[in-house]
Amino acid sequence: MRDPAIRPATLAPPPLVYAIALYAAWWLEQRISLAFNFEPIGRFIGWGLIGIGLAGFVWALVAIWSHRTTVNPYKAASNLVTRGPFAYSRNPIYVFDWFIYLGVTLLLGTAWPLLLAPLVWLVMRYGVIQHEEAHLLAKFGDEYQTYCSQIKRWL
Repeated sequence: MRDPAIRPATLAPPPLVYAIALYAAWWLEQRISLAFNFEPIGRFIGWGLIGIGLAGFVWALVAIWSHRTTVNPYKAASNLVTRGPFAYSRNPIYVFDWFIYLGVTLLLGTAWPLLLAPLVWLVMRYGVIQHEEAHLLAKFGDEYQTYCSQIKRWL
């Protein structure tokens, strides 16, 4: 077992988790349709959610880079980021990823991504976030515990 103080033992690359689920949803839709149509408002809302997700992702990146640490879930954090969107959520990038996921769901026009969402959440929570949290706790100790007591995991 890896020492969490050295680096997170992340099991899956986060963007790939979402991408695989969306691809699987598209593939399933080709075989068993669960299509819905909220046109034209669905397309408008979908692109809006994607825009919010991308803007939030950039905001989080700026906060991470301003703290001179990494966004790579396989590398060790050099500093604890508590500003920007991290002042509201311990996992803002993953929150914004959900905005993108929901936006793409509306653009695909199928319920399959919603049915796969619990699986995505489980993989993210236990295959990624759990390992990132163990790393941050091992690396930053009391400072990270204080941060956790003040800021919720999601929102």
